[in-house]
Amino acid sequence: MARKSQGKDKGQSRAVPASRSSRFASMARLAGGVAGGMLAEGTRQLRAGKRPTSRDLLLTPGNARRVADQLATMRGAAMKVGQILSMDTGDFLPRELTDILARLRDDAKHMPHEQLHKAMAEAYGAEWESLFYGFDTTPIAAASIGQVHRTISPDGRDIVLKVQYPGVADSIESDVDNIASLLRLSGLLPDGMDISPLLKDAKEQLKDEADYLKEAKYLQDFRRKLGDDERYVLPEVLPQLTRRNVLAMTYVSGGPIDKLRDVPQAERDRVMTALFELMLQEMFELRMMQTDPNFANYLYRRDGGKIVLLDFGATRRFRAGFVNDYKKLAIAAIAGDEERLVAAAERLGYAMGEAGGDYRALVMRFLSLVMEPMREDVAYDFAGSDMAAKMSVMTEDITRFRDAWRAPPMDAIYFHRKVGGMFMLASRLHARVNVHRLLQPYLA
Repeated sequence: MARKSQGKDKGQSRAVPASRSSRFASMARLAGGVAGGMLAEGTRQLRAGKRPTSRDLLLTPGNARRVADQLATMRGAAMKVGQILSMDTGDFLPRELTDILARLRDDAKHMPHEQLHKAMAEAYGAEWESLFYGFDTTPIAAASIGQVHRTISPDGRDIVLKVQYPGVADSIESDVDNIASLLRLSGLLPDGMDISPLLKDAKEQLKDEADYLKEAKYLQDFRRKLGDDERYVLPEVLPQLTRRNVLAMTYVSGGPIDKLRDVPQAERDRVMTALFELMLQEMFELRMMQTDPNFANYLYRRDGGKIVLLDFGATRRFRAGFVNDYKKLAIAAIAGDEERLVAAAERLGYAMGEAGGDYRALVMRFLSLVMEPMREDVAYDFAGSDMAAKMSVMTEDITRFRDAWRAPPMDAIYFHRKVGGMFMLASRLHARVNVHRLLQPYLA
């Protein structure tokens, strides 16, 4: 039996365009809306005696809202591409576009009850409601690919069902191509910036994320690898109730991990040490990493201090060659060995520029700064560090060298995405972690 949560759904749900034609129409309406916004802004500025540039007309607050709202409505690949571009190439995009895309990380509305019932019927049949007791039609979480509902399983367990938005899996190719075309035609991407490697990999990654049978396997793999480590709690997959578009798992409780500012310093340090250690284990030992750094993927149990790990859709397996080359990069960076660092970076696929050139010098300083928490055998104070401010200034300098830039290796992008998330969380918690000591066993 399904039940509706009263007072929570109004104004928060929005139907997901399910067919390719309706999703293409959504993109067409977005392009038309942006063009209309440019025309209106141009008329307003001309009446005020100004001579606006096309860039000024394009990057208005109104157009920013149009782009973010439409991608949030479409969810799926369109929304995910925005997230990927925002997080991984933001240093080379106009600040206004970065701000537009960044909104998508926290702006997902859930689908209406009618669309939810259709998705559940496709997964379990017309009588799906008889399988579950107390199915809550309002999700406890909503993201780019699907939304999560709490219910009781046929055997009486407290579980959650991660229900995929309709049409998302079938529209990945077209969604990615459409949003890339929109960004290019609109002039929002810098001239000459080749994002095709990012888009090609985004399609493959999204196909993996949209296959909940594959996510279930990743979750089971992590449970086997981490099962004996009492610091972590992971959901258990219910294979008999899992479908390609619905992932069934046991419900695990916990509070937001980024709200731990009120616990003792030692406990915050312990929690972040465990998460950094897990990240390094994923990279160098398992060669399998959950790459989504969203804080919502981690919960904390105040009773016992355990860390809950969620959402393994963005899991990525790393090649042994990449891991070994990255290990050499880390060793060279920590040692300050420029020659070996350049060689390792180029083996990974980074553009390092000419020897003795300004671009290479800037990249070297950037890599050295990124490795700062790992260089010394001390507890690094993330909140007291000015690393983020320095990196912000440095990335602005990098934009002067767009001709030398090329898309970084995709494995490195996803790994750095996770590293950046851990740095941000450690700073949020005012944690102190000896990352150097955690890293050393893997570099020996």
